Amino acid sequence: MGVSGALYIDADACPVKPEAERVATRHGLTMFLVSNGGLRPPANSLVQTVIVSEGADEADKWIADRCGPGDVVVTADIPLAARCLEAGARVLRHDGDAFTQAGIGQQLAMRDLMADLRAANPLGAGGGGKPFTKADRSRFLDALEREVRAAARAG
Repeated sequence: MGVSGALYIDADACPVKPEAERVATRHGLTMFLVSNGGLRPPANSLVQTVIVSEGADEADKWIADRCGPGDVVVTADIPLAARCLEAGARVLRHDGDAFTQAGIGQQLAMRDLMADLRAANPLGAGGGGKPFTKADRSRFLDALEREVRAAARAG
């Protein structure tokens, strides 16, 4: 298991790294920025940059193998969220929405359905996701603060 009471960030394409760092610093949490590379190491001694080997889901495996009760994970990856919830961690999306045990099965099924629909569409799936807004950033900060406090009580 990893560090008790840690914050794990699935850092590839994560738009809220600075916000997460502020919350981790305020609470004295070790924060792990996990990616396949391309991140500049922060000066903050509480933030550890973890570069995993190239390959599908290597960052996800690193996080899932280490997180547990008392930890918070930030990711948009639904299979990773499921593994982290199973390990006892609290999990947030970048927009502040929490993944829960009650909803993760349906989210996995919807993800698989959408992948099948995209694969079956010879013209392509279309426009991609909605833009990340200031409101999303603010919602994330509020949610992360709540989750960190709840994880501290649980861990």
